[in-house]
Order: sequence, then structure tokens, then C-alpha cells
Amino acid sequence: MQPRNMSMSGVVDLAAVKAAQEAKAKAEQARAEAARQGGGALAGAVSPADLVIDVDEAGFEQDVLQRSAEVPVVLDFWAEWCQPCKQLSPVLERLAVEYNGRFVLAKIDVDANQMLMQQFGIQGIPAVFAVVAGQALPLFQGAAGEPQIRQTLDQLVEVAEQRFGLTGLAVDPDAEAGGAVQTAPAMPEGPYDTLLEAAVRALDAGDFGGAVQAYKNVLSDDPGNSEAKLGLAQAELLHRVQGLDPQQVRKDAADRPTDAEAQIAAADLDLVGGHVEDAFGRLIETVQRTAGDDRDAVRLRLLELFEVVGGDDPRVAAARRALARALF
Repeated sequence: MQPRNMSMSGVVDLAAVKAAQEAKAKAEQARAEAARQGGGALAGAVSPADLVIDVDEAGFEQDVLQRSAEVPVVLDFWAEWCQPCKQLSPVLERLAVEYNGRFVLAKIDVDANQMLMQQFGIQGIPAVFAVVAGQALPLFQGAAGEPQIRQTLDQLVEVAEQRFGLTGLAVDPDAEAGGAVQTAPAMPEGPYDTLLEAAVRALDAGDFGGAVQAYKNVLSDDPGNSEAKLGLAQAELLHRVQGLDPQQVRKDAADRPTDAEAQIAAADLDLVGGHVEDAFGRLIETVQRTAGDDRDAVRLRLLELFEVVGGDDPRVAAARRALARALF
């Protein structure tokens, strides 16, 4: 299966976020149940040996993509003939155990899994990626030093928890390696799950207008539904950029720096392309250059883009401060 979006910047994968939220809820329910039963063995706990796994193309869907809804999965692309790999891999394996379930290390032999190597666009090894809530992102390439690796992993687990609610796996030293992971009982289906799933399917099919309507249907009955709010902001953004000529939009924005509509369209494309700070910066500069209705239109679009990225993202917090300075 081809890896999904290679960056966590920009538009969030709604299906992955929903899966992550459900996984977090199940994990919390399992821990609560274990506590009620007297603090015995953790429900769903894994062995330390299960924190390092070998993955191939056939098992990528289950071992990496599905697992990434519960815990960040770090991918170590290596080969037997690669000497730097032999230096890096033992460090990653040791840190996987030391981080005690905050991430799982998946080792991928590139000689036996050429398709995965091509799909991730890897030009040389060792190469290290991560998959979080179904989304892939590059971490580093080459035999990095341990301080750099630790810093990168710390950032990864922080982003996974803050943006996707992934707190990792419970680890039990007494658990059997390779044993089936116990899960909490399935969470009851919410009143709007069917509509939300229909919206996600519409997004996946490129029916952005249908997704917009599905999210609006949820919000008409439940105005505070956070998942529908995020989904609507996303779907409206994708609907707006559908059919745009990126080259012409960029040219118009460069030629007309005070044209609110031109800058708004370019900012939408920036965000869809994952250039979050560029999108925010463009609109903040346009706020400074415009006045009246144009200025208000730019400000409102910027607030909409904040919703797409998420209020907890530090880039949103920084942009809010910059917007306040531009306005006042």
C-alpha cells in the first residue's frame, strides 16, 4: 500500500485523526478498567520485544498504517551491505525500548522491499521515516548522532500526542513477546458517526461539495461537534482550490500584492501544499496592506485556515499573535 501524505503540515487526514481519537479513547478505557480491577497487568500491554518489528510490503498496511493509529511507528530503511545502517539500527532499537512504548520501530530491508523504498522516494540509506495516524513524514537520513536522534524522537512523540492524541502503548516486561494485544471493548457508535464517515468517504473520492454538505448536516444539529468543524474547514478549503490553475494563481498574487482575492487564493494553495507558515505570513502581510472590506475578508480567511491546521498547533499561536499586531 502506498504511504499516505508525506508531511504532517497542512491538511490533516481526517480518517486518520478519527482513528487516532478512537484508539486513544480505547486505551484510556482499558487503563481505567485495569485500575478498577486492582492495578494488575495493563490491559493491551505489549512486551518490550514487540517494540521492534520487521516489516515487509505484505504486512505494511497492518503492521505500520493500522498500528500508527495507536502509536507513532518509526521506519528504519536498511540493508545488510550498508555499514552506516549497522551503526544506526542498534541505536534505534535501544531507544525504542528506552522510550517504553512511546513509539514502535519497524525495520524494513530495502533489498527485499524495493516497492516501499520507491514509494517513500528514498535515494540512499540509512533513511528514517515515521508514520503517525496514517501519515508519513521524513525524520532524517544517514547515520545521525544519538543526541540528534533523541531530539527528533522527542519532537515526534510530542507532535503525536498534541496533534493526534497518541500517548503510546503500555509496556509490560512480563508480557509474552508476539502475543495478541488485548483491546478494550468497542466504543459505542456516536449519533453522527454515519454522517461523519460519509463525509470522509466523500473527501477520499474527491467529492468536496458532498463532504461540505455532510459536515454541515452534522453541525446543524450539533454546532459544537469538533470533528465536523475541522472537517468542514478542510472540505471547504479543498473545494475552493479544486480546478484552480496554480501557476496563474501564483502569478496573480505576485503581480497584485494588495489584491485581497489574489492573495487569499494563493494562501489556500500554500496551505494545501503543506506550506503552513507561508500561507499565514501571506495573509498577515495582506492585512497590513489592505483596509476596509478587503482587510476583513483576508482576516476571516486567515481565521478559517487556523481552523484547518488546528488551534493547538504552535504555528497557529504564532500567527494569531502576528495578526493581532497587524490589526492593532
